Amino acid sequence: MAIAIPLHLLAAVIWVGGMFFAYMVLRPTAATLLPPEQRLPLWSETFKLFFVWVWGAIITLLVTGFWMIHRLGGMGGVDGVGVHVHIMLLVGIFMMLIFMHVFFNPFKKLKWAVAEQDWITGRNNLTQIRKLVLLNLVLGLLTIIIGSSGRYWAG
Repeated sequence: MAIAIPLHLLAAVIWVGGMFFAYMVLRPTAATLLPPEQRLPLWSETFKLFFVWVWGAIITLLVTGFWMIHRLGGMGGVDGVGVHVHIMLLVGIFMMLIFMHVFFNPFKKLKWAVAEQDWITGRNNLTQIRKLVLLNLVLGLLTIIIGSSGRYWAG
């Protein structure tokens, strides 16, 4: 547990922190300063690099999360720790599925649109990515709150 917990937290911080930066800082700056023919390649390359880190975070979260569940005696043993662990697991898996949809669908189409200089298709896919990143950001922040405070819930 002494290794799993810090790795789990680090992976969550990398993923959720990266989404926070991208959505709250880079997005408004790029939208204000860059035309689509510069903004869309910026996003395509940014996601290309960031998504490598997200895949690593997902693998780390799954391995450390299931390892900690195993060490607690499986899902039945987690019941003694608190319902927050079940909620974290459920929301985390939902977030991973959302990310996989982004990665294999609108991100793939965004890369194609940038290569073809099809700025309308690129913009449409970037808009879809933006909405899903916002959803995942909210879910990620909620999961951090649940994970860090759940053991203190009454009951």
